[in-house]
Amino acid sequence: MKRRVYIVGAGPGDPELLTLKAHRVLQQADAVLYDRLMNPEILKLTPPRCERIYVGKTEGNHSVPQEEIHEELYRLSQQFATVVRLKGGDPFVFGRGGEELLFLRERGVVAEVIPGITSAISVPAHFEIPVTHRNVAQSFTVVTGHGAQEEILPQQWQQLVGSDTLVFLMGVKNRVAIARSLVEGGLEPTTPVAFLEHGFSEEERKIVTTLKTLLSEDAPEIRSPAIMVVGHVVHALDVNPK
Repeated sequence: MKRRVYIVGAGPGDPELLTLKAHRVLQQADAVLYDRLMNPEILKLTPPRCERIYVGKTEGNHSVPQEEIHEELYRLSQQFATVVRLKGGDPFVFGRGGEELLFLRERGVVAEVIPGITSAISVPAHFEIPVTHRNVAQSFTVVTGHGAQEEILPQQWQQLVGSDTLVFLMGVKNRVAIARSLVEGGLEPTTPVAFLEHGFSEEERKIVTTLKTLLSEDAPEIRSPAIMVVGHVVHALDVNPK
């Protein structure tokens, strides 16, 4: 019996934005390990016999350490023919899919990556914010907001502000520190910022502000999870641009 582990990107949450290959593999799955915020409708694509195992993490609370996820993947790979590691967005965009792939390959497990649509692009597009737009933005950079202050050096913030559009994932908690570092790095305080909460869900919401306002007492309340988009693309498709 041929055994294989698929590391699958589930996209931004809408089942209709799954790739056809991801859809097919889920229908064949014997076991699936899935992350937090996974749309239940996507999990329903798996067969009734499928063993579903939750290994989600919340900010500051890793309910299942990454090392245990590795070991569980290996255990399942020895037990079942088709194992799916289901991850939000794309497995290789801050998803630790590369670590899981290496762990399995080093142990002789046949593993395959199925890319997914990353929320860094799809959620802004859903809210009609293009990460690039002619005469507005010719470049964009995706940055992890989790631990940004500890992991990004001052000179790197200066490099980041050279990108026309900045997209921060997992940056809600550190949003004020991020805004301060961007201004100190040379970005204009009036630069627009959009927070896109709970994209592709009934709770989705778009909040538009500026770096200056984020650093003031008038800063809006933001609910996690949210994508943070910084740059003039925030207003690129406005009929009456600000």
